[in-house]
Amino acid sequence: QVQLVESGGGSVQPGESLRLSCVASGFTFSTYGMNWYRQAPGKKRELVATITNTGGSTNYADSVKGRFIISRDNAKSTVYLQMNSLQPDDTAVYYCNSKVWQGLTLRDYWGQGTQVTVSS
Repeated sequence: QVQLVESGGGSVQPGESLRLSCVASGFTFSTYGMNWYRQAPGKKRELVATITNTGGSTNYADSVKGRFIISRDNAKSTVYLQMNSLQPDDTAVYYCNSKVWQGLTLRDYWGQGTQVTVSS
């Protein structure tokens, strides 16, 4: 059974940093790319960052480029999102995601989300 469990959210002031973690289980973590999404109140869920299975390639939304860093530790089946210079617009629930083959079907899996609040 695929599970994604996020942690590390919290309340911070503008300019501060947080590191989110997502521990995966139930699939061969090292063979799948991983993603971080976020959803702010009243807005659609948006893709924040992606990383390939080896960690050799990453991509970021323009809104976080230069401030956020996605990384992974395949030995720990964990993906991270280092968030620096946080701004109020970064306030959202952050979700870990992967698309995993289940037989012949590629399925989307999501964690439960972790709240990040940036406010002075």
